[in-house]
Amino acid sequence: MKQPRAWQRMLSGRRLDLLDPSPLDIEIEDIARGLSFQARWNGQTRGRYPYSVAGHSLLVEALFAALHPRAAARWRLAALLHDAPEFVIGDMISPVKAAVGPGYRELDERLMAAIHLRFGLPAALPLRIKRQIKRADRISAWLEAVQIAGFARAEADRLFGAPPPEVVAERRVVPEPPEAVRRAFLERFETLIAQL
Repeated sequence: MKQPRAWQRMLSGRRLDLLDPSPLDIEIEDIARGLSFQARWNGQTRGRYPYSVAGHSLLVEALFAALHPRAAARWRLAALLHDAPEFVIGDMISPVKAAVGPGYRELDERLMAAIHLRFGLPAALPLRIKRQIKRADRISAWLEAVQIAGFARAEADRLFGAPPPEVVAERRVVPEPPEAVRRAFLERFETLIAQL
């Protein structure tokens, strides 16, 4: 029986097999483009533009750096790339991911391992680093929820945990045009990769 096609053609010309991804088929330009057009919160945010996963990734990396100013560039890069698989599998809110079940998580983990290997990171991050990035991710979700997704602070506190005031002070979540956020994502990537 013929196996169904599981690859997607990227604008770079690569054919990425989503079920068995190779690091050789991962290109940062494809990731940046996909994430800059992928809307967080299913597009249910205030602003002229949807808030993209690329914008969220930049915020998570900045928060991670604020929480861990001595972190090595490789871990900051991991923070920037923490949602990179979503460039091909999309962004879903956490309750839906849980409802889809382990298949989604396994697909995400295979893609993440290929992405990490492509850019010189370990296929699986150390648990400590993974937890630190997750904390920055939750703080980002709180900021997004309160500032652009219509949540009351009490609801955001309950769902994501109240963030440290000194980390969120003066941080503004601003949805930007896809091309602008794509460029910012690529610039940040180039800065971090040069430090490895």
